[in-house]
Amino acid sequence: MSESQVKQQNTNAYHAQAVISFAIALAAVAIGIYQLEASAWVRAFLAVSVLYLTTSAFTLAKVVRDRQESERIVSRVDQARLEKLLAEHDPFQQKL
Repeated sequence: MSESQVKQQNTNAYHAQAVISFAIALAAVAIGIYQLEASAWVRAFLAVSVLYLTTSAFTLAKVVRDRQESERIVSRVDQARLEKLLAEHDPFQQKL
């Protein structure tokens, strides 16, 4: 008998909290860079660095998620094969 796994989903409130938190953090860094008493090229370098860090974080999160999903699919396929073999196996069958 197979046990089905319950798919965990985030609530709308959790999703909203994550989006709002990200927006506040990005806005705070942007304001901080804008208010920084430094030359324009230093502020531009920091701004580009923050954008690069942000896109890299999104890419890393996607790669980790994709790897976990692929491992889960492979695990399910292996489990289904094992269950099929066990269901077809009859230890009392006479061998010819």
